[in-house]
Amino acid sequence: MPANLRYLAASLLLVATLPTALAADVEHLNGSGALPPNLPFSEAVRVGNLYFLSGQLGIKPGTMALVEGGIEAEARQTMENIATVLKANGLSMNDVVKCTVMLADMSEWGTFNAIYRSFFTPPYPARSAFGANGLGLGARAEVECIAADSGAAAP
Repeated sequence: MPANLRYLAASLLLVATLPTALAADVEHLNGSGALPPNLPFSEAVRVGNLYFLSGQLGIKPGTMALVEGGIEAEARQTMENIATVLKANGLSMNDVVKCTVMLADMSEWGTFNAIYRSFFTPPYPARSAFGANGLGLGARAEVECIAADSGAAAP
């Protein structure tokens, strides 16, 4: 299926399943080890076959300490943290359908994009990106994602 049709199909799937997903059980997911315990939010929330991942920073797993090395190291750790949360819930980067990227400095877009690209294979998920002033912990990047479990039984 051509990439543009795959994105259209994914978008239609999201819209078509939303009413059913809203009626489905909501499950708050934690415990991947990517984030420290006792934060005031869930790592992810599952609604039907959709997984809404909280934004991830380039922190060392289980801590609130950013990795050293600037945007390249933070971007890589951010994406690894996303992969960890997905894996803990039986998913992979191939299940990601949408990402939102926030960068502290848009001039670092090229460096971030090279790291981001290495975590996916075409066709890539849909994505939005914007510059943000004041990311948590003074981070250079934050990424949140939506994933769809294509193996989940249809409602």
